[in-house]
Amino acid sequence: MNAVQTYRYLQPSALRAAGLDLQTCGGPAANPRFFAGFLTAPAASAAGLLAVAEVARTRYHQPVNPASLDPVVTGSRGRLRFESFSGCCGVYARMDVLPAGLDGEISGHGTTNVDVNPPLREALARVGGIEPLHVAVGPDDLTVSTMDGSMVERKVPLPGRWLRGFAEVHVLTAGFEPRAEIAAAEAAAFLRRLPAATDRSVLWAVPAGRTLRLTSRPVPGAVCLAGAGRLAALRGVLRHARTLRVYGPAVRAGSPAVPSTWELDTGALRVSLTLSPEPYRGFSGEGAALAALAGDDVVDDAELVGALLDWDPAVDVAALADAAALPDERVRAALAQLGTAGRVGYDVADGAYFHRVMPYDAGRAERDNPRLVGARALVERGAVERDGETATVRTDAETYRVRRHPDGAYSCSCRWWARHRGQRGPCRHALAVSMVAAPVGAPS
Repeated sequence: MNAVQTYRYLQPSALRAAGLDLQTCGGPAANPRFFAGFLTAPAASAAGLLAVAEVARTRYHQPVNPASLDPVVTGSRGRLRFESFSGCCGVYARMDVLPAGLDGEISGHGTTNVDVNPPLREALARVGGIEPLHVAVGPDDLTVSTMDGSMVERKVPLPGRWLRGFAEVHVLTAGFEPRAEIAAAEAAAFLRRLPAATDRSVLWAVPAGRTLRLTSRPVPGAVCLAGAGRLAALRGVLRHARTLRVYGPAVRAGSPAVPSTWELDTGALRVSLTLSPEPYRGFSGEGAALAALAGDDVVDDAELVGALLDWDPAVDVAALADAAALPDERVRAALAQLGTAGRVGYDVADGAYFHRVMPYDAGRAERDNPRLVGARALVERGAVERDGETATVRTDAETYRVRRHPDGAYSCSCRWWARHRGQRGPCRHALAVSMVAAPVGAPS
């Protein structure tokens, strides 16, 4: 079921003679102000913002013309982050404006929507030169009267799966490692060799000298590239970039398709696209966050850790562990739980979580997840009977056997597990068993 997201801006964002005025919506306050100063790399910043906005208005799988979803912006110490998801939820885009790209102070902290309207996109496409560009993220005067009807209000359908994507992508990317780094010239040549946008095949990129080569099969060190045309949004940033870095999980021969992150670094900012394992798969259905959503034992830890979060650009797990008097592993589990509510994201370049608070009802990610809802119903009905490392789950029509393996993963006799073999997260039966499992270290 779709929610309706209402964007209310005091006026449209615009590129004016005095600089770039980006209007903000609700969040930590109505129309908050995050930054006023200069962007030291205006053309690169304009191209990066266009890339994030382009992803927000694109549906890569079964393309249609949906209403555009406004990106979100987070103001934190010394950094601005712009984020969006594609309409199909299979591409996550982010631009991080780094301290080297900002000449000014972050005046407010928080997360909200930012207006990137069609006229602004046209103006951004014309930004050039090397002179710093003055930018204001948030209105100059929050007391501006709207009695003349100048308030800009748009109501757009906000798919629940788009919200769940934010809950999923941080869990997946937290397991990524750097796999390759190539110079911008080689990156441009590599992107030119990619298949057309209509190609839906799953390829693998393998480091080869100073560049990457494509193969049809996974090998150790390879990075999955599914639906290569989805990288098109990076092309506008290429001429400003120094390097292309690629991140992904470890793979081996025979590995299934996996997500990956492709990041251009200009020195002043980073623009990245994270791709789902296959073009037809949205991040909302990957199931990576289900364990964190189901983990009642970490809720208290998450509340404590959440209260200690600050607006530093990278979360220091060791410092949080000291402040909370918790082991590092419990802090990481708490951060995973917080991420399912949109309160943290994950930056693969920093190898660290970052603090944000999504301007949406992030609790829908839990309430609208069918497997989680089904698992909770099974637990409430007493349908789970444990016997050591195995369990029986009885539904109205069927009985299933669930086994816990030494690595902590579960397998099940249901059709879901037979079809996906654990690649889309746990089934509802395994999830129900994990909910009633004894705490780590306790006797079964």
